[in-house]
Amino acid sequence: MKDAISWFEIPVKNFERAKSFYSTMLGTEITDHPMQNAQYGTFPYDADNNRVGGAIIEADGATPSQEGVTVYLNGGDDLGIPLARVEAAGGKILIPKTDIGENGFMAQFLDTEGNRIALHSFA
Repeated sequence: MKDAISWFEIPVKNFERAKSFYSTMLGTEITDHPMQNAQYGTFPYDADNNRVGGAIIEADGATPSQEGVTVYLNGGDDLGIPLARVEAAGGKILIPKTDIGENGFMAQFLDTEGNRIALHSFA
């Protein structure tokens, strides 16, 4: 096994609101991938090289939660930049930028849908 993670999906209640939140917070585009019984949008990732990627999904059975697995999104060169956009985009910071020693920095927030998500960077 090369990587422990190959794909992730963040459940959302309101696809357009969540798409706006993540696009604003990460400063990137969420790409729509219409499905028959779901609204699906992917984060940018390198599909050509089988890199880890993920999506937001609004569908029956996709229920946002503050409990359970924590997904760490790439905070770029400095997670302080996307973290500074969290509250303006409608989220709530739970754990501010925190030094985790040789592993860099992390922070956690609630998105507009009620998911507890984290950011990671090395600066």
